[in-house]
Amino acid sequence: MANDIYCNMHIPEQLFAALGHEVRLRCLLLLQREGELCVCELTHGLDLAQPTISRHLAHLREAGWVEDHRQGLWVYYRVSSRLPAWVREVLATTAAGIVNSAPFAGDLLRLGAMPNRPGARGCA
Repeated sequence: MANDIYCNMHIPEQLFAALGHEVRLRCLLLLQREGELCVCELTHGLDLAQPTISRHLAHLREAGWVEDHRQGLWVYYRVSSRLPAWVREVLATTAAGIVNSAPFAGDLLRLGAMPNRPGARGCA
């Protein structure tokens, strides 16, 4: 099944459908900017409930846009390394273009102000 997902991720309509949902777009753009984040960081940055974030991350993972890995109790996500160059360019350009716009600027501020970010003692 995973091979089918990665074959389908090259379809532009699927990318723009994923980017068309605000929560998925915000997750992808934070991941694009930060490289890798755990669910608790995304929850804190987007100021949304964990089940909401997890549901959208699962959608992005199933579609092949993000990858995850477990480290102890935490699950970390990053933009998929298997994305074609044009998709990476779309994400990078979008992230650069909206960095000072709401709600994205607020997401970055909240994430930057998060106490006890992973790496120290775990998620807050």
